[in-house]
Amino acid sequence: MSRLQASIFPLLLVVAALGCSESSTAPMTSAQPDLLALNLSHESAAGGRQSFGFNGRAKGFPMGEVFLTGGGAYDPATASNVVPTDTTFAHSGGGFRCITGVAQGPLTGCALGEGVRWDTAQLLASTSFKCSAADPLKPAATGDKTVVLLADFYRAGDGNDESFTAQMIVSEGDLADNIPGVQTLWIQGVGCGTAVVNFN
Repeated sequence: MSRLQASIFPLLLVVAALGCSESSTAPMTSAQPDLLALNLSHESAAGGRQSFGFNGRAKGFPMGEVFLTGGGAYDPATASNVVPTDTTFAHSGGGFRCITGVAQGPLTGCALGEGVRWDTAQLLASTSFKCSAADPLKPAATGDKTVVLLADFYRAGDGNDESFTAQMIVSEGDLADNIPGVQTLWIQGVGCGTAVVNFN
């Protein structure tokens, strides 16, 4: 297991355990990181907040394959396609790595082995996506079991300045039934893939 996977694995266990828990959790203090500040009590779930965790790879466009893992919490009712919007609620992030170099789309220039982490820039209400250059355009919308995000991606050496910004989709269901297999992850300009996905 790589150092990145080893460091992300405990986070995935926390997200999965909290998402499946039937007991209330106490609110986190403001001193704790936003990514872990998941108020997944019955009260917040009733208010529309969702949690998710995932681990998978995406590809399909001519050049590039990306490994992505992570999770967090979001409120579908706050999603907006007006960018930027400060009123959306999505606290999510995780790790990423370019398995092969990306040569098209927003992640152009991410070379083999590059990539450290990603975080959420904004929760989007919807988007249109393609799993490959020849694939027909399809719609996706944020809901209880699908989250559409505008995300910032970071490479080592860039510090807190994002290296790339791209849309992504994580879904419990198949995003593209016209493609063999089950496509539950999409990254703009990279393509689709099967991820292990858990929504609360």
